[in-house]
Amino acid sequence: MSFSQELYRDFAILIGQFLKEEFQVGGIVEISASDRDLIAVMRRYFAAQAELESLKAQLEAARQAAGEAIGVFYDPRQNAEHADLQRSHSLREEMASLMQRAEAWGRAASGADEHDRSAAEAEPEE
Repeated sequence: MSFSQELYRDFAILIGQFLKEEFQVGGIVEISASDRDLIAVMRRYFAAQAELESLKAQLEAARQAAGEAIGVFYDPRQNAEHADLQRSHSLREEMASLMQRAEAWGRAASGADEHDRSAAEAEPEE
């Protein structure tokens, strides 16, 4: 499993716990600022991903309707009239940046967990 896949799984677990505690118990859940930042990043990532998927479908429909070859249609230098091409490129760049931020959060959280475990193991038992 890649780091990104692990991050998706961890994010799903975090959101699941948050929603379960918030809505089933009815109380207020305390969540760290770091976790809130990750949630915001991942929400934006998934929104950009959904927008990109929709955009890709629209572009492909336009390409097929125009009867153009893939290489010609998707080359912004040859097909400047489709501003959606530029938007799709910017969405991909944004998604890559967001994933880098989320992965950095995951590495930091993983390092903190390891530090906490090491500290707990070093403490003498009573």
